[in-house]
Amino acid sequence: MKRTFFVPITAFLLLSACAEDGGGGGAPVVSPDPTLEITSNNALQVSTIAFEAAFGSQQLDSAGGGFFFGSSAPGLISKIGGPGNSVSQVPIPRTTIPCAVSGTQTFSGDIADPLTPTLTAGDFFQYEYSACDDGLGEIKNGIARTDIDAFSGDLLSELFSITMTFTLTNLQVSTFVNQSPTATVVSTSNGSVTISMDGLNFPFMSITISGDSMVVDTLASSESLTNFVSAFTQDGNFFPSPYTMTLSGTLDSTQLAGIIRYSTPIMFEGLGDGGNPSSGEFLIEGLGSSLRLIAVNNVDVRIEIDLGADGTVDATINTTWAALEGVPL
Repeated sequence: MKRTFFVPITAFLLLSACAEDGGGGGAPVVSPDPTLEITSNNALQVSTIAFEAAFGSQQLDSAGGGFFFGSSAPGLISKIGGPGNSVSQVPIPRTTIPCAVSGTQTFSGDIADPLTPTLTAGDFFQYEYSACDDGLGEIKNGIARTDIDAFSGDLLSELFSITMTFTLTNLQVSTFVNQSPTATVVSTSNGSVTISMDGLNFPFMSITISGDSMVVDTLASSESLTNFVSAFTQDGNFFPSPYTMTLSGTLDSTQLAGIIRYSTPIMFEGLGDGGNPSSGEFLIEGLGSSLRLIAVNNVDVRIEIDLGADGTVDATINTTWAALEGVPL
C-alpha cells in the first residue's frame, strides 16, 4: 500500500490533524454511525481509502519535524531526545531563527531538568513555522508541539518508554512535486494524538497511537478519523523484522459517499520495514453492509463483500496489494 494517507509532513511528523483538539480533557468525541453502503462496485475504492487512512494514523509517530525537536540555533539548552541520540535543543527564552532557505522557525519549550539527558512529564517542545523552507522539498506554516506525559528508562542507552501528546495547530505543509515549487500538494492539519512508545526491550519496539478526532484537509479531499487506535510492534532481533498491527476507528472521507467503521478482527502480521501484511483481516463496516480485506500473503489480497451484513459472502474480489495502490480515487 502507499501508506502516505496521514503523512503529509514527509520530513518527520505526521501520522498524523483534527478539526477539534483530541486531547486536553473535555467530552469524548462520539463516532458517527456508518452511512456508506458497500457494494461490489465501490469495494475496491473503499478498501484502498480506508486502509490508507487507518495505516496512516499508525504512521503519526513519524510526522512533524522529529521525534523531539532539534535545531542548530546558538544559545539553546541541549537535551537528548529520541532514538539515535539525536539532540533536542529547547530555547529558553523563546527564540526565532531563519530556516535554511527562507522563512523562520520559532522554538519554545519548558524542561524540568535541563542538565540531565532525560525527560520529565510536563516537558514540552514547540515549533512555530512561518513560510519555513529548510530545503527538504516543503514549506511549513503553523505550530507543532510535543507534550511529554510520561517517561521512564534511559535515553542514552535507547532503552526507554514514553507517552506524549502531539498537537498540530493550523499546520500547513506545501510539498513540492518533482522538486518544483510551482507544483505542490498542500495539506492543513489541526488536532492532537497520543503516542505511546515502549523500547525498554529494544530492539523490540511497540507503538500505540490514539485520538478522539483527526482531520487532514488537502485541495483534493478532507479525511476525518474519530475514536481511532493503531497499535504496532516490531521485533528488531530478527531480519527481516516481524511486525504486528491492529487498527480501529471511524472514517468520514470526501472521497467516499458516506461514513465507514474499520477494525482488524485478526491482526495483521508481516515482515520488514514497509512490507505488506502477509496475514490478517481488515473489516470495514458500512450501512447494512461490510467487507473484509484478507491478506492471503504479502502479495495477494482477497476482498469478501457482505452486502447484507449477515455473515454471508455475496461477492469476492481477488487482487494484490500493488493493484490496490492503483485504484482510481
